[in-house]
Amino acid sequence: MVIAVDGRSGAGKSTLALELVTRLRRHRTVTLFHLEDIYPGWEGLAEGVEAYATRILPELADGRDAEWRAWDWEAGAEGAARISRSAEIVVVEGVGAGARAARGLLDALIWVSEDDDVRRERALARDGATYEPFWQTWAGQESRWLAAETAGGRTPEDAADVVVSQSGDEAAIDDALSALLHLPQLHEPLAAEAAERSAHPVSVEEVHLGAGALDDGGLEPDLRVPAGAVVAAEVFGRLYPGVSPENEPGDDLAEHALLLEASNPGAEDPGGRNRYSILADASAPLHRQLAEHRLTGTGALTTVTTGRATARVPGPFFAWLDRVWDAAEPELTGNGAASLAESGCDFRTGWVGWLGYELKRESGGSTLASPTPDAALFRADRAVVIDHHERRAWLITTDRGDDADADWGERAREALRVSAGVVPLTPTLDTAPVFSCRDTREEYLAKVRAAQAQIADGNSYEVCVTTRLSTRVPGWDAWAAYLRLRAQNPAPFAVFARFGQVAIAGTSPERFLRIGADGWMRAEPIKGTRRRAVDPTEDAGLKQDLAMSAKDRAENIMIVDLLRNDLVRNADPTTLHVPRLCHIESYASVHQMVSTIDARLRPGASRAEALAAAFPPGSMTGAPKISTMAILDELEDGAARGVYSGALGYFADGGAADTSVVIRTLVMEYDDAGCALSMGVGGAVTADSVPEEEWDEVRTKAFGVLSALDADFPG
Repeated sequence: MVIAVDGRSGAGKSTLALELVTRLRRHRTVTLFHLEDIYPGWEGLAEGVEAYATRILPELADGRDAEWRAWDWEAGAEGAARISRSAEIVVVEGVGAGARAARGLLDALIWVSEDDDVRRERALARDGATYEPFWQTWAGQESRWLAAETAGGRTPEDAADVVVSQSGDEAAIDDALSALLHLPQLHEPLAAEAAERSAHPVSVEEVHLGAGALDDGGLEPDLRVPAGAVVAAEVFGRLYPGVSPENEPGDDLAEHALLLEASNPGAEDPGGRNRYSILADASAPLHRQLAEHRLTGTGALTTVTTGRATARVPGPFFAWLDRVWDAAEPELTGNGAASLAESGCDFRTGWVGWLGYELKRESGGSTLASPTPDAALFRADRAVVIDHHERRAWLITTDRGDDADADWGERAREALRVSAGVVPLTPTLDTAPVFSCRDTREEYLAKVRAAQAQIADGNSYEVCVTTRLSTRVPGWDAWAAYLRLRAQNPAPFAVFARFGQVAIAGTSPERFLRIGADGWMRAEPIKGTRRRAVDPTEDAGLKQDLAMSAKDRAENIMIVDLLRNDLVRNADPTTLHVPRLCHIESYASVHQMVSTIDARLRPGASRAEALAAAFPPGSMTGAPKISTMAILDELEDGAARGVYSGALGYFADGGAADTSVVIRTLVMEYDDAGCALSMGVGGAVTADSVPEEEWDEVRTKAFGVLSALDADFPG
């Protein structure tokens, strides 16, 4: 296996390569080759690269010793003969190590990037007066060589598997090695290093929130909840005061943070959905890992940034997730280890974030480009878990011996202390946004009728037609929007997520898929909706109407059948069952019809593959899934749904996952001009659908978000 380290002079390639070799030698034989040993003089870059690519690298890549002659820089002539021994891993370093002529023999290419002034200063400090007279000569040579590489295709920087910036930082080698572990071609060769990375114990501290345990900070009685109870949103807002991209955060940890909140813990809760809230961030900048998956000009690409290094991983997203999703149960330490393990909450540490609807291309759907990443996750190595039923919390950190974690723990304890019994204030908005709809009423009715024509032709049984509300505002407080949403429309899967310049605020009632550490899977699709009424008698009548609706039951049962098929592809078929069918659940603004499907994974089955088999959520496509997704692409004018209709949640170390369907959700994209707001909404169309009623259902589902923002449905 050959790893090349390339970059311009003075970027820090040599130091990075030497440190990398030191780390890799702990588990195998490693040979290091420096290209500067064979450049024939100060104007010999191109000739040296050719010799490396045609005579030396082929031997080493083929597992043979390479014989070559070193250049004597003082004498200006060819020097002594040398031999580079074959090894399990060969690291080659120098300008041109990633040349186009060499790439076919490389297993991985690292490009090291640095500012020009820093490069010159570093190079001259290393080689002193010997190098200074030739700096411009050599730098000009590098520029011409890179221009020639560009003319013939991609430069080494563009082709690199890993890019490391500011390599002089002491954390660069750790970041570079972490990035290499994400490359599929190195997954097995670097298995020992991967195992060491995942072997850190997880420290768990339990915090009791019982009555009288914490004071209320002297707040007025109307700003309190029952003694000892903690509202997760209040804790999150105190722990991450800069959560809105519009604000200038005092702590940059808020740039990547996630709140999975059970915001109506007193509601009916047959599946334990309203018990736990999880607060996480992307850890300190030098340790955080951020992953984004997008379509590029050359195909799908997952980029994983760890501190100073970014890995570029081409190929399917779920294949990457399968490699990084650690099914090994982490070692728990600390006074809360036993209680967390016994609590029923499967989250420890792991990856958290969203999977956008356009990942459907990996499940038989078409390929559409989305303005937001098709997946965005970060590695949560520390988190707060709140158990609303038992009124206790756990502070979870990966034991790295980092002072930043100790500081975070102190701030988390303080946030829990002062939040006890406090209800978050519902902020006011500077202005009510004015939304437009992608479809007029008549256009949407026409799409419903077109869907019914597809059903009549036998191409589908059920088609979930959606539309999109959007607007742009010059300024927008994403956190304030979430607080208003959760206050007006509490839900078991409320979420606030910030990923850089994208923020998400939602109050989804629907679970997509839960996978327990024990392998049990649960899907809870929702199909069938009625608005709530203020008058109790009228409200009860609406609930009864939903329960008795043959059309809504048909919608729900079709999706249940679809999900039974999705789950059994990776499950033991004898475990597949439906404990709840067409059950009615009531939320702040709507009644919903919910079913539950359970099954247990086959031994050895991939959890990421099970997730992919069920994706995208069948309640957002219709049935059968693949043909219906193609119909939807045409009906929705080829517009990407983006985050909407996807899934959001966690993929924990130990193999557990819990994800919700992204509905009742506001997506906020920030740029220099302000913030773009968007919300998807739609409904399931069957042969018995009345088009006008489908439009009314769209308005009903949009009401919870729009009313919280003091906004009206357009038109």
